[in-house]
Amino acid sequence: MPRLHLHETTTHRPDVAVLVSLVTPETKQSGIDPEYSLAELVQLAETAGVEVAESIVQKRDKPDPRWFIGKGKVLELREVTQQRGANTAIFDQELSGAQVRNLEEMLDVKIIDRTQLILDIFAQRAKTREGIIQVELAQLTYLLPRLSGHGKNLSRLGGGIGTRGPGESQLETDRRHIRRRIGELKRQLEEVTRHRQLHRARRKETGVVQIALVGYTNAGKSTLLKAMTSADVFVENQLFATLDPTTRLLPLSGGKEVVLTDTVGFIQNLPHDLVAAFRATLEEVNEADLILHVVDASSPMRQEQMEVVDRILNDLGAGGKPQIVLFNKKDICPPEQLQMLPTGEGYLKISAFDVKDLVAVREAVQRKLSGGTKTFRIPAERGDLTPVLYRVGEVVDKQMDEDVMIYEIDVNQADFDKYGYRLAPYAIPKPVLHDENTTNDGID
Repeated sequence: MPRLHLHETTTHRPDVAVLVSLVTPETKQSGIDPEYSLAELVQLAETAGVEVAESIVQKRDKPDPRWFIGKGKVLELREVTQQRGANTAIFDQELSGAQVRNLEEMLDVKIIDRTQLILDIFAQRAKTREGIIQVELAQLTYLLPRLSGHGKNLSRLGGGIGTRGPGESQLETDRRHIRRRIGELKRQLEEVTRHRQLHRARRKETGVVQIALVGYTNAGKSTLLKAMTSADVFVENQLFATLDPTTRLLPLSGGKEVVLTDTVGFIQNLPHDLVAAFRATLEEVNEADLILHVVDASSPMRQEQMEVVDRILNDLGAGGKPQIVLFNKKDICPPEQLQMLPTGEGYLKISAFDVKDLVAVREAVQRKLSGGTKTFRIPAERGDLTPVLYRVGEVVDKQMDEDVMIYEIDVNQADFDKYGYRLAPYAIPKPVLHDENTTNDGID
């Protein structure tokens, strides 16, 4: 299926947009900062290759069912688009098909909402077969109930933001054809998912420890993956610079190798259709033994971004996973902001460009995965347990005691949880230390 690009419009005009945001009491109750959301929309638009001409904000008790914003604001928006030569209006909230149609007829410009804009960026970024399928599925699922609101838009412009990926011919056909296409994409995605599950199962069988990089978009996950594993991944200071997940081997300080996977960046108001389509990819997080939560320490909205990531992790069922928070970009973080960051076990302040910090990350991962030191007395006739000992951790000491071998193991907890049951009968319990001040309940 041909991919349409941003400037392939019939008039060859670049996209110049006016951004629109509606602030209601419900917006504030939801915990979304309207100013930050609008600033993020500017970044999203620029990432999509759009020139932002101006931003308009309206405060109302609730959205207008016909225009989303008030009728007077629509007239003001029309005047601004004409004055600034804009051919697109991008709304920070999701619009219905009827609202798109009404706004389009009144303004005579292309109408895009936040969800469509994010889907468009994903269409640009998807490179693997799985990513392309997932994006097209999300776009068609989103556009199907809105076809009546986009018909004139698509036929007039024939490309650009909001129409990339499936293309106008797909969207102007009847609903039955689009539903058939959605069904076909779902079947293809199920096949890709089945292969992914087989790879996961093989990794589990071989005892491979899996670590997932998660974080808000543009927090520096791909930069960190590239620095730690020499992965050939695209790194750019943009939202959603990389989309398709990348998995590489990461050597730890103890010599053991683990699998490190970079996942798609999160964002507030992440489109529901996108989360659903990318669930197969995001499930890599559920399979992880440890999550590295990468945070942009320099962002003034750091706390809000962390909350968004935690909320999505909980939605995916991965909220209870062991986690290390990496406050990245400390090299560009204001000193007063750096001092306010949490410290202690489970938190690290790093720069992905600092070799010492990368070593510290590896050591923190090693400690987090470690189950401490355990000792086992293995009879000589149980030589079959020797490979298990080396599989569950690092042998730091071994000595012979008559016909028994005594092994001291620095345990990898994830591996021990999988294979340690075979060693349990031969474990030497650690001595329990009693407080000298503890009473003996009257017993001499």
